[in-house]
Amino acid sequence: MRSTRRRFVAVAGLSAFAGCTSVLDRGSEGEPATTAESSTTESASVNDEAVPTAEATLPLPMEPGELESLAVSGGPPKDGIPSIDEPSFVGPDNADFLDSGDPVFGVALNGAIKAYPQKILVRHEIVNDRLSDRSVAVTYCPLTGTVQGFERGETTFGVSGRLINNNLVMYDRATKAWWPQILATSIPGSWNSDPGTSSLREFRLVWTTWERWRELYPDTQVLSTETGFAKNYGSDPYGSYNPRGGYYANENMLFEPLEEDDRFGRKRVFMGARTADGAVAFDKSTLLEERIMTGELSGTPVVAVADRRLNTGYVYLNPDERTATTDGSTVQMGDSSYEPNALPLAGVHTFDAMWFAWHGYYPDTDVYA
Repeated sequence: MRSTRRRFVAVAGLSAFAGCTSVLDRGSEGEPATTAESSTTESASVNDEAVPTAEATLPLPMEPGELESLAVSGGPPKDGIPSIDEPSFVGPDNADFLDSGDPVFGVALNGAIKAYPQKILVRHEIVNDRLSDRSVAVTYCPLTGTVQGFERGETTFGVSGRLINNNLVMYDRATKAWWPQILATSIPGSWNSDPGTSSLREFRLVWTTWERWRELYPDTQVLSTETGFAKNYGSDPYGSYNPRGGYYANENMLFEPLEEDDRFGRKRVFMGARTADGAVAFDKSTLLEERIMTGELSGTPVVAVADRRLNTGYVYLNPDERTATTDGSTVQMGDSSYEPNALPLAGVHTFDAMWFAWHGYYPDTDVYA
C-alpha cells in the first residue's frame, strides 16, 4: 500500500497535525477557518498574465503531461494544508517561540528583511506575502527540504494536495496550473489541462538558524504564530531539526522518488543550482568546510562559495575561470574583496535540497562532493 502524509502522521502517533490530516481546518474558536479555497472564486477571474514568469524556461525531466501523471495524493485535499494569506509579523524581541538553533528561512530583499520559521511553514507550506511593493510566495516542502521564493503578481498560490518526487505541487489561483516547487515550472493539473510551459520568477531564501539570522539582521521581522489557524507550532509532525530527528534523520521515504542514486544518502543536503541549460549540485557540508569549490554546469565553469555567517552557499557562472580565494569572511577575486553573496559574476539561483529530490528531478546534474 502506498504511503501518504496522512498515514505517516498516524503511524508516528501525530494525529494532532490537523493541517495535514483534516479536510477542514479549524479556527481558534472552533469554527471553520477561512481557507485559501474560500477565495478561489474571486481569484479565478484573474487572467494568465497575473502570474509573472521568467524569460527562460527551466528544464523538466520529462514531458509536462507525463509529470502530471506521476502526481500522487499526499493525503490532504486541495488547500487541506492551508496557505497563510494574511501573514503578520513581530519584532525579534517578541519571537520568544524560537530557540537559537531553530531553522528559519530568511530574506533581505527590496528593502524588507524577514524570517519565516520552519516550525510555522511545516504546517502551511506556503505564505503569500509582500516584500515592500513586491507580491511574493514563500514556499517550503518538508519532505524534500526545499524552501523557495516566487513572485506571484496579482494572484496567490495554494497547496494542491499532490506530490511529485515527494515534492510539493503548488497551484496558482489565477490559472489553476500546477507548479512543482523545485522545478518552478508549470505543468497541466486537475483544474487546468493546458497551461503552457513557463517558469516562475524566483528569489533567494536562505535556510539558516534563528541565531545566525538575528545576528546578521538584528532588525528583522519574524512571521508570527498568530496565523488565524489553531496549530501547535511547538512541534514538527515529521520530526525535528533542533536536534535533528524523525524523518529528517533517517533514510525512510513516504513515496518512491523519481530516480534512485546510491552515491549519497537520500537526505544528504546539497546546494543545487539550475539554468535553462542544466543543473549542478555541491555537497553543502563539503562546501562549508572547503569554502570554495569549482565545477561545471553543462560545460560552463562555475564556482561555489560558502557563507559561514549564515551557513549557506552561492553558485556563480564563471566562464572565464577567474580565480577565487578566501581569507574566511570575504572572497578575493583579483585585487578586490567581496561578500560571498556579491561576487562580480552572474549568480545562479541556489537552494538547499535533499539529494534524492534533486537527483530525481535533475538526473543528469553535475555533482561535486
